[in-house]
Amino acid sequence: MATPPAYSLVATDLDGTLLRHGDTVSVRSRAALARATAAGAQHIVVTGRPVPQARHLLLELDYRGLAVCGQGAQVYDAGANEMVSSLTMDREIADVALGKIEAEVGEVFAAVNQDGIDGLMLIEPGYEMPHPTLPAVRVGSREALWSEPINKVLMRHASLTDDELAAAARGAADGLVTVTMAGPGTVELQPLGISKASGLALAAESLGLTAAETITFGDMPNDVPMFRWAAYGVAMANAHHELKAIADEITTSNDEDGVAAVLERLFPEA
Repeated sequence: MATPPAYSLVATDLDGTLLRHGDTVSVRSRAALARATAAGAQHIVVTGRPVPQARHLLLELDYRGLAVCGQGAQVYDAGANEMVSSLTMDREIADVALGKIEAEVGEVFAAVNQDGIDGLMLIEPGYEMPHPTLPAVRVGSREALWSEPINKVLMRHASLTDDELAAAARGAADGLVTVTMAGPGTVELQPLGISKASGLALAAESLGLTAAETITFGDMPNDVPMFRWAAYGVAMANAHHELKAIADEITTSNDEDGVAAVLERLFPEA
């Protein structure tokens, strides 16, 4: 009888985790993931990127499974190029939340990710893209951000750090939205209760798998919920201190193939 895999579900973040700088996945990481799947494990990508910003990376990986995108709001079937589920954000609540945050910290600059496989990223005047390779459409006013259904709002502040802005936003918009810090220059608002954990739990359930069978890899505070949900959480060496504080293990950095280093240990060659 074959030995069951150490974990039946391997959940990896993309930016700062599986991806090296330049949005590439190394040969070593690809081989380690292939070894895990050959042993019987499922691999799920869990990313803050919405589907339109993740789809090209999934194609480059030849990834055909489920992907949790948009901070947990979307579950996407990469093989079928179909959205399995997608939760939108109430645009009136989003606007109110931004107003409450601005009342606390002064002007913020906002962007939104529209819902859907082909949804656009819209950015208002003053918003500067933290990830310049991602496509975006600049609009003339905040009101234009709400023209179509959205799944999240992104915010930047002229002087506050990401940690300071996230903390202030949580206080100001408590009970209205979920606030996450997803990366440098990336503080986000999602529908209340939506997180990477909620999306991962939905995807895992559809595969007949549970939190007790799951190992997760990440680098930022938006990965905290899925670390708390899963049996085991591995933070990258380059991870935010908030994630490192709750991780079960800290591996090497994303540029040093930290995901592969752990998977090679858990899924040794036959």
